[in-house]
Amino acid sequence: MLLITLSQVIGYLISIIIVLVICQFVLSLLISFNVVNMQNNFVAALWKAINALLDPMLNPVRRIMPNTGAIDFSPLVLIVGLNVLNIVVTNLAYSSM
Repeated sequence: MLLITLSQVIGYLISIIIVLVICQFVLSLLISFNVVNMQNNFVAALWKAINALLDPMLNPVRRIMPNTGAIDFSPLVLIVGLNVLNIVVTNLAYSSM
């Protein structure tokens, strides 16, 4: 029973990280198309906070992946990897019952 609860907590944390990756993607699009301005203190603080949380997870993925130019596929790889991790942890928790 404890392993199932632990897998649910890990799944919840993975969901939070995935939402942060999506927020970073949307905010980067808004910044690049000049919808929001980095001169705004709130936008700059939000951008720095999201990058400070995600860069430790994205940098190892960026080192492994080849350079694709202007398109960064590391958030997509991180989301897929986190979903695979969630499936593995959940299956391990339920198989131990």
